Amino acid sequence: MVKKNGKKKWEEEGINGLFSTQRTDKGQHRIDQVLVDFIKKQYIEGNRGGTKVNRSQIAVKAQVKAKQEGLKVPSHMTVYRILQTIIDEQAVKKNIRNPGWKGTKLSLRTKDGTILEPEYSNHVWQCDHTEADILLVDSSGKIFKRPWLTTVIDTYSRCIVGINLGFDAPSSMVVGLALRHAILPKDYPSDYQLHEQWGTYGKPEYIFTDSGTDFKSHHVQQIASQLGITWKFRSRPSEGGIVERPFGTINTQLLSTLPGYTGSNIKERPKEAEKGACLTLNNFHKLVVRYIVNNYNQSLDKRTGQTRYQRWEAGLAVTPSLPTERELDLCLMKQTRRTVYQGVYISFNNLSYKGEYLSGYGGEQVILRYEPSDITTIYVYKNEGDKEVFLCRAFAQDLESESLSFYEAKEITRQIREKGKSITNNSILAEVQARELIIKEKKSKKQIQKEEHNLLKEQLSPLKVEPIEDEENLQENEPDLVVETEGESVNVYDYNEMIEEYGW
Repeated sequence: MVKKNGKKKWEEEGINGLFSTQRTDKGQHRIDQVLVDFIKKQYIEGNRGGTKVNRSQIAVKAQVKAKQEGLKVPSHMTVYRILQTIIDEQAVKKNIRNPGWKGTKLSLRTKDGTILEPEYSNHVWQCDHTEADILLVDSSGKIFKRPWLTTVIDTYSRCIVGINLGFDAPSSMVVGLALRHAILPKDYPSDYQLHEQWGTYGKPEYIFTDSGTDFKSHHVQQIASQLGITWKFRSRPSEGGIVERPFGTINTQLLSTLPGYTGSNIKERPKEAEKGACLTLNNFHKLVVRYIVNNYNQSLDKRTGQTRYQRWEAGLAVTPSLPTERELDLCLMKQTRRTVYQGVYISFNNLSYKGEYLSGYGGEQVILRYEPSDITTIYVYKNEGDKEVFLCRAFAQDLESESLSFYEAKEITRQIREKGKSITNNSILAEVQARELIIKEKKSKKQIQKEEHNLLKEQLSPLKVEPIEDEENLQENEPDLVVETEGESVNVYDYNEMIEEYGW
């Protein structure tokens, strides 16, 4: 029959008649659409809410349904072909839900279904917070509390490009301060002891975060809109590994070595955590910055053979875009209302400030913005309609050469009140200077203890003996190992007493 049909086609159509013609219904299922819909519905609903059904089970149900409806009974293979499209779609969704690394590229899935693939530095940044596992003290040495650390990470290079460190819990204001620090060039005085430059700066194209209220707030979205940054939210928590992982590294490599370290939970808290706590926020800030600049950003990435900072530098597609400081003032802390007094000064946080261009605004309300790490300088604005217009900077009187954080000012004010004294700029200055002396003396004492500790370690370290090659050498060298100690005094150290004395 096949040969006859082939011969007939040859005679009627020539050589083209030998080629099979494509079905006009190819790709379509030759069963009733009602049954196709039934098969798909049964498979989708059967694999929801923890329940599972396989293709073979669906095929049996489809055959029963066909017989009940008087339809052509489908084979198992027909049912499998109908379900294959659904199975393929589910596999694709599963793969892109948390895409991760695809070769040398990383893919991030956002809540709205967008896939971000960071291809260069400052393309996609990520931001998150953690409460640091360390107890800090106030200016008088009393235990205060644990600080919050906010980091901004460049996804492409894994560089930490900015931070905010303080006692304020996560909020839109904290996010703004961290972004401002990340965007602006960073320069630190010599007492930070930086061996490298924290050379990252510029604004990103995208910021990728969780959906916390601090990131979804109107204030943060206003910052993003004003700076031309697109804000995207994670599709699921597991997308945040890149920004969360540095917290663990900092905790292990830095915090665990510092006095006042609490451990990651109460059960692991060292007994001497409260006793050993001696770092102020300012001390801790220097240590964190030093670690990030000298260590973390200079660590080698095994995937690329570059340090994180080298990868950031090499990965810049263009010269980073840098807004002016005035454009970034929206990121600063905001004190909504203050009055300019007739003496042309402003009172804020029990300090008196004067500015160059305030003389024409006596008795008027102004808006203040400030950087919590140093409130000796504040920024003064005037409301004009729905906009804030920058007027001038104002400086804390008698504190121009000092550095005073918002938290330190609060604590000093409390101490002065406890002593029953009146609070003025001079009284706060006196407390600041006294604090510096205390810290200096404390550092000197700690340095002496450290030097003594290192000396003791050298004295108590075991004698290093070179490997012996053979018994003959052993016999020849044996007398040299005997050290005469007659007449020498031997110091005996109590280890527990040393721990208590030196705070190890």
